Amino acid sequence: AGARPAAGGALLTGIGWAALAVALLLPIAFSDNRYVVDTATTVLIYVMLGWGLNVVVGLAGLLDLGYVAFYAVGAYTYGLLSTQLGWGFWQALPVAGAMAAAFGIILGWPTLRLRGDYLAIVTLGFGEIIRVILVNWTELSGGPNGITSIPRPSFFGLPFKPPGDAPTFASFFGLEYSPNQRLIFLYYLILGLALLTNVFVSRMRRLPVGRAWEAMREDEIACKAMGINARNVKLSAFALGAMLGGFAGVFFAARQGFISPESFTFNESAIILAIVVLGGMGSQLGVVLASLVLVLLPELGRDFAEYRMLLFGAAMILIMIWKPGGILAHREPTLRHHRPGGGR
Repeated sequence: AGARPAAGGALLTGIGWAALAVALLLPIAFSDNRYVVDTATTVLIYVMLGWGLNVVVGLAGLLDLGYVAFYAVGAYTYGLLSTQLGWGFWQALPVAGAMAAAFGIILGWPTLRLRGDYLAIVTLGFGEIIRVILVNWTELSGGPNGITSIPRPSFFGLPFKPPGDAPTFASFFGLEYSPNQRLIFLYYLILGLALLTNVFVSRMRRLPVGRAWEAMREDEIACKAMGINARNVKLSAFALGAMLGGFAGVFFAARQGFISPESFTFNESAIILAIVVLGGMGSQLGVVLASLVLVLLPELGRDFAEYRMLLFGAAMILIMIWKPGGILAHREPTLRHHRPGGGR
């Protein structure tokens, strides 16, 4: 017989469902407020990036300071495929994810014997290599000017444009055209991608490879003694984390319509890593809460002008002093051992 879940786990589950309900209703409640919906979309991008890096850092225990490189690979793959070959969003999405996963394996392979600070330095260098290539390989990436006129995703072929000769989203559904329709569609699109990411990572944690990630994080030597292939486990974490970052990059490129190397600097990697650490490494809901904090704090601090980032940094320090293990340091175990008598 199974034991009832702990009270803390039930509370977190309730918070998660409440957050999902708020996320689903937010664009309806603020349909006329472009700023709120746009900011919420940015939060969801960082949630998706945080969940991807959480696989590498939170579950597998591998410190990665160059995660923005996979974000850039996904964005530039979609930018090139859409502008050069005419590919659509959904066509390019799996290809960009596979390309980012391949770069994850390229990064993971030479770092298999490294740990801690040495691994961090190598991943930091990898992120900078990708950025420098994007800046200097002008024929491919457009250099500092980036890639422009990237097509935005449509609703099953219906563009979000004023009514004309061709059918549009507004004309097909008999609605009055509004620029906010595309904004709300993009919000629900990234929400759907983020939810799929959450379900995927949660399921992976329950598979043998997911349990191997967490075991490797706790004690790599013991894992090797038990016959776990450390090389394959680490590579799978790098590849899957990179793939999720690539998916987020595709959406970012489609949302902006323009990408350049300035969007993929080390600062982005630092923010994504801060989201994972502040939220509580390995905690899915913690990543959501930390994304809200790190995206909304700078927005709320705009009125303080030059003191904005000072207040932002002070808030991060206070959070880590208050919660050294992260906002949600508590994690429900992936597996529970139940004794035949019903006890644990």
